[in-house]
Amino acid sequence: MDPIETNRLVLRNFRSADAPGLYAYLKEPGASCFLSMKLDDMDAAEAEAENRRRSDDCIAVCLKDSGELIGDLFAVPEGDTFAVGWNFNGDFSGCGFASEAARALFAYLFSVKGARRLYAYVEDHNRASRRLCERLGMRQEGLFLEYVSFIKDDNGEPIFENTMQYAILRKEWRQSDDRLQDHPPCNKPA
Repeated sequence: MDPIETNRLVLRNFRSADAPGLYAYLKEPGASCFLSMKLDDMDAAEAEAENRRRSDDCIAVCLKDSGELIGDLFAVPEGDTFAVGWNFNGDFSGCGFASEAARALFAYLFSVKGARRLYAYVEDHNRASRRLCERLGMRQEGLFLEYVSFIKDDNGEPIFENTMQYAILRKEWRQSDDRLQDHPPCNKPA
């Protein structure tokens, strides 16, 4: 994909050099849905960065000023629909980076890729991702009770999580959503 620039970010294909940044947030994934992507060491991070480098479905999110990888987005095509999602380094939370990146991705998918519909799955306890979906204008379409398990209890039994589905149609997308234009001050590492 061609890089997408926002005020503070660059969205681009992964590079091999992104391995340290990827390891920074996948050595201890913040959301349970990413536990299967947990990286044990830098060798695993280098292999994962190389795998992602070959795919347009995985999108690196980098700070424009430094080029530092702070997270990623994904957009998996299913005809005229895309499954979307995000995973960010917790050290950069509270700065509006996820909103800025997802908004740019949505605009790209609707205007360049001709998407008709975007949807995301979010665990019901992941309030930050639920709020992001809502800020992006997505509506909750469903709640899947005990839908999936990412972890097991002390007895080895799966712990099932409730999963919400959010979606937005191209005709619902509002480019002029002023709520996402302003970003909070960010005193995070750069």
